[in-house]
Amino acid sequence: MTDEIWKRAEVDSPCIKVCVIHPATRLCTGCLRTIDEISAWSRMSPEARRDVMATLPARAPLLRQRRGGRAARLAGSDQG
Repeated sequence: MTDEIWKRAEVDSPCIKVCVIHPATRLCTGCLRTIDEISAWSRMSPEARRDVMATLPARAPLLRQRRGGRAARLAGSDQG
């Protein structure tokens, strides 16, 4: 008996156990999925999972956008 019996040809979850929903984008900051995608994952077909996985890299920049921080405040003080 081999371990091959227990292996399943499923798309692995992108979850990295950093489950925090970004308030503006409504995406998980860990895996970049939406709440709906996370909750439906176990019921999704392999094709649907692959479709979600294909969209994740394009979502990453949505969480990396900065609001300005110190550099923006300093640039704004020059406009007076």
